[in-house]
Amino acid sequence: MNIFVTGATGKVGSRFVPRLLQHGHNVSVLVRDAAKAKAKAFEQQGVTVFEGDLLQTESLAKSLKGVDVIVHLAAQFRGVDEATARMSNIDASIALAEAALKADVPRFVFASTNLVYGAGNTSGPSRENDPLQPGFLYPQTKMAAEEALLQLYRENGLGLRIVRFAFVYGERDPHVTEFLPMMSKWHPAKRLHMVHHADVSQALLLAASTPGIDGHIYNVADDSPITAAELFQLHHQSDQLAAEATQQPFNPWDMIVDTNRIRNELNYRPIFPSFYTARDAGAL
Repeated sequence: MNIFVTGATGKVGSRFVPRLLQHGHNVSVLVRDAAKAKAKAFEQQGVTVFEGDLLQTESLAKSLKGVDVIVHLAAQFRGVDEATARMSNIDASIALAEAALKADVPRFVFASTNLVYGAGNTSGPSRENDPLQPGFLYPQTKMAAEEALLQLYRENGLGLRIVRFAFVYGERDPHVTEFLPMMSKWHPAKRLHMVHHADVSQALLLAASTPGIDGHIYNVADDSPITAAELFQLHHQSDQLAAEATQQPFNPWDMIVDTNRIRNELNYRPIFPSFYTARDAGAL
C-alpha cells in the first residue's frame, strides 16, 4: 500500500514508520521542517518526505496523489495553550480529511485516545459506544476531532477508521517514567490500561488494511491493566507513592477499556499481553 503518515517524528510515528517499511509498504510523510525532522534519514530508509503544514491544504494535493491510506498521528498532547491544541488536533485533522476526500484517498485512520471516556463509567470497561466525558483539554480536542471526522464519514463518505489507544509505552519510550510523578498520588490499587508500541503499530496496520470497516471505532489495549503499586515497584520507586495515597477514592474502571471489538472484527491479539511480558522480552 501507499501510506501517508503525519506525526512521523513523534513517539508513535517514529516507531510505526520503520514497521511499515519492514512490511514492504511505500511510505510518505509530512513534516513541518525537513531539517528538524532529519528528512535525509527518512529518505535513506526509502521514505518520501513532503514539507508543509496540514492547515495549508493547497500543498496537500501533491503529497496525497496516489495514496491508499492516510494514518493521522500528528497531535499536540501537553504543554500548549488551548488555541494551539484546538488548531493542531481539531482544525488540522478536519483539513487533512477534507484534502483526503478531494484527492480520493479511500482510507483515513485517525489516532485517538481512551482518555475520551473520562472517569464517569463505573459499571465496567469502557466500550466504543459509551458516552464520552473527557476531563481535560487533550481528550476534549480528540473527541471534537472524532465527531467532525465522523460527520465527514456520514455526509461525504470519508473512509474513516478511529483507533483509541490506551497508555502507550515500550521501546525506550520514556512515557512511563514521565508519568510516574503524576501517579504518585493515585491509590496503589488504581489500574492503568496500557498498550505497547508493537501493538499500537499492529492496530494501525489492521485499521489501515481491513476492508469494510469505514466509520468503525476501536479500543486498543493489552490484556492486563497494571496497578500503580506494580508500576512503582517495577521501577524501584515504591517509596515515591504518597503516604496518603491509600486514602484516595478511585473508580476501578477509570482508564480501563473493552477490546472485544478489535479482537473480533480485526483479529487483533496483543504481541505483548502485559507490561510483564514486554519486560521479560526486553522490549521496554
